[in-house]
Amino acid sequence: MTRMLSHRGPDAEGFYFQNHVGLGHRRLSIIDLSEQANQPMTSHSGDSVIVFNGEIYNFKEIAHELGIHPKTSSDTEIILEAFEKWGPEFVHKLNGMFALAIYKKSDDSLYLFRDRLGIKPLFYLSLDNQFAFASELKSLTKLDIFKSHKAINQEAVETFLQLGYIPAPETIYQQVFKFPQGHYGIFNSGLLELVSYWNVAEQVKPEPFTDFHEAKEQLRELVFSSVKYRLISDVPYGTFLSGGIDSSLVTAVAQQISAQPLKTFSIGFAESKFDESVYARQVSEHLQTDHHSFKLTEKEAMGMVPELARYYDEPYADSSAIPTMLVSKMAREYVTMTLSGDGGDELFHGYGMYLWAERLNNPLIKNSRHLTKILLNLGNPKLQRAAKLFDFASETPLKSHVFSQEQYFFSQKEARHLLLQKTQQKILVDEHPRTSRELTPAEGQSLFDLMYYLPDDLLVKVDRATMRYSLEDRVPLLDYRIVSFALNLHPHLKTHQGGQKFLLKELLYDYVPRELFNRPKWGFSIPLNKWLKGELSYLIDQYLSEKVLNEAGFVDPQQVNELISRYRNTNKEFLYNRIWVLICLHQWYLEVYKNN
Repeated sequence: MTRMLSHRGPDAEGFYFQNHVGLGHRRLSIIDLSEQANQPMTSHSGDSVIVFNGEIYNFKEIAHELGIHPKTSSDTEIILEAFEKWGPEFVHKLNGMFALAIYKKSDDSLYLFRDRLGIKPLFYLSLDNQFAFASELKSLTKLDIFKSHKAINQEAVETFLQLGYIPAPETIYQQVFKFPQGHYGIFNSGLLELVSYWNVAEQVKPEPFTDFHEAKEQLRELVFSSVKYRLISDVPYGTFLSGGIDSSLVTAVAQQISAQPLKTFSIGFAESKFDESVYARQVSEHLQTDHHSFKLTEKEAMGMVPELARYYDEPYADSSAIPTMLVSKMAREYVTMTLSGDGGDELFHGYGMYLWAERLNNPLIKNSRHLTKILLNLGNPKLQRAAKLFDFASETPLKSHVFSQEQYFFSQKEARHLLLQKTQQKILVDEHPRTSRELTPAEGQSLFDLMYYLPDDLLVKVDRATMRYSLEDRVPLLDYRIVSFALNLHPHLKTHQGGQKFLLKELLYDYVPRELFNRPKWGFSIPLNKWLKGELSYLIDQYLSEKVLNEAGFVDPQQVNELISRYRNTNKEFLYNRIWVLICLHQWYLEVYKNN
């Protein structure tokens, strides 16, 4: 199990065994590079043993509060002593990204903890009085007990076709679960008890914050504090710089704090429409960073595609994983740790789908949606694609619908029609979490993203892509203090005069000229439609052949053939992501499921 994760930790391997307990660890050394900081690590008292993935940024403050004399300069030792002093509630004191396990000998209990936002992954299975956990699914699939119970989670397949990822706590396997973010668990006598210690919806306060000048200064303090924490490192580091708002702000602040020119990394595309690397270079030149840029071609993308299913372990359809892997590979040649701008769009309303959430929740638009759909379907492909957003029944979960149609995936109705095995789908996502004030539709959609899209798609993408190359990525904008702050900003501090991410931009413009960002937002996307029509068209023939579709048994081959024909032979190019999500599902079936 441990060696399946050697890419996550190439620097050291360690084990602890006692009777019925085994702990394994692979180390990527970032803080305290000495052997004394290797894991599993035993507490000063000898009663507790830890294996830990991630970083705790405020470990020095916690050490001071404990009043101890550490034997190492590592965060691992400090959190182990904090657990011994304060018990599992010590997790409230941690500022970091973490998945950690502590075995306490005196009460024969295993304690598991996962960070508030789900930045670091943690999977588990509990079967026949046996319990196992790991940072990636691939470790658990090596267990005999997994193999003897292996079964596909059909509800997860249906949700995957709609969202392009599988939301926690579900996985593609019926008997394996994602450990929920913001929780700790105690396993004892064959039972796992889960305890929520932090919930994103509970951070919403009764009254939003409205004062622009005060909000901007608070945000400045929080971002500087967060970035400073995340620059604590005993290895070389840099930032991913896309040229967009979020990564430019993180880079600007990191450069202010850093004593020497910061290393920055960007990726561009040979297809110029999707190439933002020119903007990244302009930002880099202004901030005077040590910049490294890499151009991606179809050939290099093709080389990555066969690896996707193997590194993501379950069906996963976010195609920006391809450039993320390539920029990670490049960055690892220079540094061992990076900072990225993830979280800015969700926290400060940077996505077009938030505007759609407002529109589709407007009673006038909602009540006339069927007529709107009919009229739009008479228009060009762009309007036909928009028609899909208006095609929903009154009982359709609207947040999931807005997300799936903005991403060009299958609607709930389409997915159910396509599947051969009809499910009594249990709700895999909570569309209506309780909050202390009523949220606008845009705020509700962004909360949905913070609960599901961010931890189960975007953070998964970055974690697997960076750790594939033994690179640690840190996400300053997802410091839980910034998340709580942003959730309580009045919407007019996020979208102002038709612009998105207003407050975040205003802070950025104190460090980088405003005119460098006067352009449409592209996001970290690839020209997937063009590639599927060109060099990557073989993927359709390879993974969506009648033989493969019949063997896998997920979807109706006739409907898939009709979809492929419409995509290849008409101008409905917006169907490309529906094709892609089917490719990803069947690639996983052939390359991963059949080999486990």
